[in-house]
Amino acid sequence: MNVAQPLEPDGLPDDGLLWVDDEAGPLIRPYAMTSGRTRPRHHDLDLIAVVVATRPTLPSDGGLGSVYAEIMAVCQRPVSVAEIASYLRLPAGTVRVLLSDLLERRLVRRRAPVNVNQLPSADILKAVIDGIRAL
Repeated sequence: MNVAQPLEPDGLPDDGLLWVDDEAGPLIRPYAMTSGRTRPRHHDLDLIAVVVATRPTLPSDGGLGSVYAEIMAVCQRPVSVAEIASYLRLPAGTVRVLLSDLLERRLVRRRAPVNVNQLPSADILKAVIDGIRAL
């Protein structure tokens, strides 16, 4: 027969188990972070999509977990989906689903990609490199 363990002040059982591994991070499966969802609602979030936060922190009444706050902290400057996944050590698919939630709440926005026609030509880049070498 299993006996209920006493609860700690935080409401969790005192089972002597650690729920965080310093080297591996939190011991929470990615699908638990996304409530089992595997696809983002916004399909334009590829790995090189650049997102940026629209505010410095999460709203206090947002009802979102700490992983969303971590994403918001990373997104204070324009950053790609791949970079966010790397910083947070989460699978890119999980980050895409979480970012989709933030996009729906307008807490982050996706920046338009750079127009290829606005990039400098190869000749200009070569001239810049030659000029730097001449210094």
